[in-house]
Amino acid sequence: MTHFLGTHLNRLDAKARVSVPLAYRTALKSLDSGAEGGAAMILRPSHKHPCIEAWPKAIFDQLSEPLERLDLFSEAHDDLAGALYFDAHPISADKEGRMILPESLIAHAGLTDNVVFMGLGRIFQIWEPAAAERRRAEARESARSRVLTLPGTPA
Repeated sequence: MTHFLGTHLNRLDAKARVSVPLAYRTALKSLDSGAEGGAAMILRPSHKHPCIEAWPKAIFDQLSEPLERLDLFSEAHDDLAGALYFDAHPISADKEGRMILPESLIAHAGLTDNVVFMGLGRIFQIWEPAAAERRRAEARESARSRVLTLPGTPA
């Protein structure tokens, strides 16, 4: 399994283009070896944080499996499907590794000149730099205070 690791600062240009960090491009390419140019991914607004989530298409497609277990006409299905799909944008990086961020996602994350890419293992997020730093500190403090560990590992 390929993972998105680390934190990377990049510039968002006037045309809403940003370069995907090389390590992330390499991970995406290994997940989607058949893609022309850059690998396919799905960008969507996080429903938990003021950031953009970037999902490799293959990982995003896996979300449909548990969703299909819900009654197609239930409120739970409609709400979860809407949260996942309403504002999702399929996108690929160009030959230089740049992608164009949709305006609605730029607004959701409050992005301006610089953006921070933060790896979360299977996916990555795109943040406004000050918000990224707050989130990093919040996640560390929450994990420490709640003494969080991975299932099946010693505390």
